[in-house]
Amino acid sequence: MPEDKPLRSDAKRNRDALVAAAREVFLERGLDAPLKEIAARAGVAIGTLYNRFPTRDDLIAAAVEDRVEAGSRVAEAALAIDDPWDSFVYMVVKVCELQASDRLLGDLALRTAPSAAFARAREYGHGLMRQIITRAKDAGVLRPDWVLEDIAFISWSHIRIVEATAHIAPDAWRRNLALVLDGLRASAAHPLPAPPITEDQLMRALRD
Repeated sequence: MPEDKPLRSDAKRNRDALVAAAREVFLERGLDAPLKEIAARAGVAIGTLYNRFPTRDDLIAAAVEDRVEAGSRVAEAALAIDDPWDSFVYMVVKVCELQASDRLLGDLALRTAPSAAFARAREYGHGLMRQIITRAKDAGVLRPDWVLEDIAFISWSHIRIVEATAHIAPDAWRRNLALVLDGLRASAAHPLPAPPITEDQLMRALRD
């Protein structure tokens, strides 16, 4: 398969301007921000944006390229912690810290992966997280009915709490997360009223 031809200098300038503008606008207004606004901020026509990035996901993928491995690095560091409960808590807290400090990562937690590279990184990170969760359950410190898909509930509620309190109490989410983590200890477990959602259901929730 022939290699992609390098972009002309003007095409590269346009692409770089679009990616920089997308990062700014997505950070300010979220990943569903109007693409016309991104084109205008980059100083190009909307047609130029679509020529370079045919879909919104193509533009999102370019804008978050430097964030693709953030979750994987957290999971790797957590897995290196010997104590099963400390490892689990580190994983959850650090993921929430990333989402609280970076709106793009928070918004990405609410949608499907925008690119194959991001999907691969997410799947690699999820594999490590499953190991962390299994180890904590095997050690009897994490409630036995908790599954990886349940972390979506933590992320989704966490993101909304950050949005609601960032301008008045930026660390309020830490209090909520501490309460949640205490409720996940095996010693605090009570029977749950519904089964966990499946991975397929989680992906459907992110798509819909």
